[in-house]
Parts: sequence; C-alpha cells; structure tokens
Amino acid sequence: MFDFLEGYDLLGAFWVTVQLTVYSAIGSLIWGTLLAAMRVSPVPLMRGFGTAYVNIVRNIPLTVIIVFTSLGLFQTLNVSLGADDFKTINFRLAVLGLIAYTSSFVCEALRSGINTVPVGQVEAARAIGLSFPQVLRLIVLPQAFRSVVGPLANVLIALTKNTTVAAAIGVAEAALLMREMIENEAQLILISAIFAFGFICLTLPTGLFLGWVAKKVAVKR
Repeated sequence: MFDFLEGYDLLGAFWVTVQLTVYSAIGSLIWGTLLAAMRVSPVPLMRGFGTAYVNIVRNIPLTVIIVFTSLGLFQTLNVSLGADDFKTINFRLAVLGLIAYTSSFVCEALRSGINTVPVGQVEAARAIGLSFPQVLRLIVLPQAFRSVVGPLANVLIALTKNTTVAAAIGVAEAALLMREMIENEAQLILISAIFAFGFICLTLPTGLFLGWVAKKVAVKR
C-alpha cells in the first residue's frame, strides 16, 4: 500500500517544516516581545510604530508576505541574508516572512498578558525608582509570559501549519512534497491522510505539553 513512498524524502520534508517552525518561533518571540514593549511604551512614537505594525501586518495574507520576501527582497533588492545558494536563500526568506507575520500575533497575546498585571505593582515599581525597561523586565513581562502560555501555544500551532505557505517560494517542506506526490501518484486520499497525520504528530503533542505548562505556571491571583 505504501510502496509509492519510495523515492520521496518524507522525513526530510517534515524536518524542514520543524526547522522552519523552530527558527520562526524563536524570532517571532523576540520580535513580538519588542513590539509588545513598544505598544505599552510611554513614548508616543514607539507606541505608534508598534500599533501600526501589528494592525497592518496581521491583516496582510501570509502568502503575500512570503512571496514578497522572494520577489521583493531577493529578486528586486538582492537581499540574500548572507546565503549563497538558492535553496538556503529561500529558506531564510521564508523564516523572515514567518517571523514578520507571526510576531504580530505574539505581540497581541503578550499585550493581553501585560494587561493582567495589577497596576498597583507597576506604580510601586516606578515609585522606588525603576525605569520603564526595568519595570517591564523585572515586574511585568515575567507575569505576562506566565499568563499567556496557552495563547502562545495556539500561536505556535498556527505557525507550524503556516509553514506550508513557504512552498510558494520553493522551500522543500512538507506541503511542497505533498503537492509533488499528488501530481505524480494516483493516491490522493492516502497521501493527504499521511501528511495530515504528520502535522497532527507535530502539533498535538505541542498543544498538550504547553497546555500542561500553562496550568503549572499560571499566576494565582
């Protein structure tokens, strides 16, 4: 039944999907945290930039962003992100596009967590002379992260599924291999089931584990 799988690097394709997810998740967490800090900043210019970025980027289809990284950044502006071969360039551009898109959702999840921190704690921290960055780093963000583990888990699961859009610029991840197999093999239902099962294996354990973590680290009020 599964003889048609010979000649296809199924595990390799899913490994590329995992790499896309991990690198994009790390970058999105960093950039999303910075955006969240901008959105609650006392500096109007930073607040305006953070608000504009989130509202614009999250309303642009991810496919448009990914295609722009290839056609706009690489082919028009010659941005290669330090890579030499076409395969690596596309992979890094896909990670960049996924970070740019996903960080807006990370930002909003974190901002909701920041809003759960009691105002009295922030005022007390400012009263003892802590600066805004110190208040964020020592008081606000540690509590905010603990309260949004669940929402961030949902963002991570969505990111894992969104990596399939990288196939639009030729990144050899699971969706690109699936399309190739469907074109070459007369096994549409079986191929779809195999790839669906593969993504379930990636996302379900992640959701269960992070759901458990969310209960363990939840802030008791």
